Amino acid sequence: MDAGLLTQAEFDQQKARILGGGPAPTPREPRRAARPGQARPRTLMRGPRTCQDANVEPINATDSAIARIAAAVQDSMDDMVAAAVQEIWDQVPAYPGSNDAGLRDDVARHVRAIFEVFLAGLTGGQPTRRSEFTMTREQATRRVAQGITLADFLKAFRIGQLTLWQGVLAAAADDAAAREEALAAVARIMTVIEVGSTVAAEAYLEAQQHAVAEGDRVRRDLLEDLLARRTSFTGPKRAILRAAGLGPDTRLLVTSAVLAGDQSDDHALRDAALAVGRTRGSGGRSLVVVRQDEMVLITPVPRGGAALVVAGLRRACAELRQRQIALAAGVSTVRAGLSEAADAYAEARIARDGLGATAGVLALPLLSSLDYLVLRDDETARRLIRPQVRRFVEEDTAAGGALITTLVEFAASDLNAVAAAERLHMHVNTAYYRLDRIAERTGCDVRRLADVMELLIAVRLLGAFPAARTS
Repeated sequence: MDAGLLTQAEFDQQKARILGGGPAPTPREPRRAARPGQARPRTLMRGPRTCQDANVEPINATDSAIARIAAAVQDSMDDMVAAAVQEIWDQVPAYPGSNDAGLRDDVARHVRAIFEVFLAGLTGGQPTRRSEFTMTREQATRRVAQGITLADFLKAFRIGQLTLWQGVLAAAADDAAAREEALAAVARIMTVIEVGSTVAAEAYLEAQQHAVAEGDRVRRDLLEDLLARRTSFTGPKRAILRAAGLGPDTRLLVTSAVLAGDQSDDHALRDAALAVGRTRGSGGRSLVVVRQDEMVLITPVPRGGAALVVAGLRRACAELRQRQIALAAGVSTVRAGLSEAADAYAEARIARDGLGATAGVLALPLLSSLDYLVLRDDETARRLIRPQVRRFVEEDTAAGGALITTLVEFAASDLNAVAAAERLHMHVNTAYYRLDRIAERTGCDVRRLADVMELLIAVRLLGAFPAARTS
């Protein structure tokens, strides 16, 4: 049976029906101890319930009323199983929504097995034991593969319980002795469900953890295959690529991300992988792999282009920052298919390394050629910067960077000082004065394109470029 327990209100309602349809009785004074020779009064349950093998007050299996109830339940078993399965299909949408053609037969077998556990205890007078729920463990494992959540699995179990209880009530009919025995049987039904649902939940979670671990392993193997330039896949790997919207010729982006700064929380990286995998820019479709201390995404490029994917990634990173998870992520250029995934990964690593220990997103599709050329951490290139230019960059950066900002806007305005002044909201004479100061301090002629390019490259190589595109 795919279960929870009867609530107190449900139990009181059913008890009232057995006793003749009136309201549930109010609590009575505790019964006195039985006199010598007097039969001990029956109780519904004895001691606190636990998740281990359940112990309830034994029912007299030789009682004719018990025999009649057991026989009636056995005779109506097929109808009860069919009714329980139909109720599950009517009340739990995940079951009819599953693509597994064998799910309904699985559920029917499981329902029947749990009903038979109850009957065996009813007629044999033995306590319910965890060992009797082998079928439940098997079915829990299958539900994970069938896409049924734990909540839906236990809800279906509860529906089966209620169907069984209704069957016991129907078996008691108007027989007073049978009604009394049915009331006593409530405890056995509840313990069957308690032990069964505990076994079900434990088995489901165990199977789910195994499935997650196996899925992670397959995704990591798939990524390693792609980085090794293998592009022909079958079985689970092919299914993962299809689910991610990736085919041999799909245009794609690769992202490489790590925790920024001194963070070293494995759970944080996995949480980040879940959040980034749901980014709206990719339509919720990506291959996301946590690879040691790195997260790698391979994302199909949507119709909106790479900018849409990058915008979604930046939103996800901003949301993660609010949870104290900071990522440094590099994004490759757009590539033509899976055969280029390895090259795209190398690009993403270069972009990510360009951030250093700084959190943010550096996306190559949004950079200029000059941005990319000075992106690498190249000590030789920095050593080629003339000392006079290096000193200017370092001193102006320490002073707030006003001259460097003017230089950048001057270049962006096609070496037009008037336009640069307008962009900076300053008087044109101020712009001319600043440009003269740059020329004096660097020995460069800012009217010559080659000299301006030398200054811009030095500014970038020394990490002083304003409004760096890493947010």
